[in-house]
Amino acid sequence: MTDAELREILTATRTIALLGFSANPDRPAHAVAAFLQARGYRVIPVNPGLAGQVALGETVHADLAAIPKEIVIDMVDVFRAPEAVPGVVDQMLAHRPEARVLWLQLGVIHPEAAARARAAGKLVVMDRCPKIEIARLGM
Repeated sequence: MTDAELREILTATRTIALLGFSANPDRPAHAVAAFLQARGYRVIPVNPGLAGQVALGETVHADLAAIPKEIVIDMVDVFRAPEAVPGVVDQMLAHRPEARVLWLQLGVIHPEAAARARAAGKLVVMDRCPKIEIARLGM
């Protein structure tokens, strides 16, 4: 993925479903969500263990299917183990077809699932962090 492509994704994105959100502010899955929210993105936290709670001013949802359809998701940002990614892609394609970007965080690498998402027309960023990329690109 080129810098121009990353910049376009980060500029066009407005609403992010952040899978694997953590309520612990010391965890990257919380810090990145808070950073993105502070940068103007709407971040929808997703974590089945926290579902129904409010975090960063948003209701936490159990999975992508539980997010109300009136919330249009642009990007699915994944803080989950690599073996969870095929299921995330299944959910994304079945329940959030409007999401155009699958973003897999640092260390989250699953080439087969990424290829399936790309084949379905999704943009895929793998093994990167949007917080780091925003800073690196000077956005």
